[in-house]
Amino acid sequence: MSITVDFTDELTLNEPKTAETMVEIYDPPMCCPTGLCGPTLDQMLLDVSDMILALAEKGVVVERYQMTTNPQKFMANMEIMRLVREQQMAALPITAVNGQVIKVGAYPTLNEVQTYLS
Repeated sequence: MSITVDFTDELTLNEPKTAETMVEIYDPPMCCPTGLCGPTLDQMLLDVSDMILALAEKGVVVERYQMTTNPQKFMANMEIMRLVREQQMAALPITAVNGQVIKVGAYPTLNEVQTYLS
């Protein structure tokens, strides 16, 4: 899933400064691209969805990859593959901001991501 939203005129210090800002989330295998399917919803995945929408509103490009549907994205990133080889599925999810891994084994909060955007 890729969400892109243009910048607004009202940016604060904690918001991204350029349109090139990118957040990549390397997800564990899930039943659908967001994990928000099935009879019960996981609150953590709802929080991730809210975080992605909040980032998109600030002009941040957010890409999500699953190993089962986007294996080429995993294999193209040496750092991601190193982490997966070392920690196996425990490494996932992995989040990177502008190519720098910021969190391994759990989804970040919006505040954690914003720390790397400012």
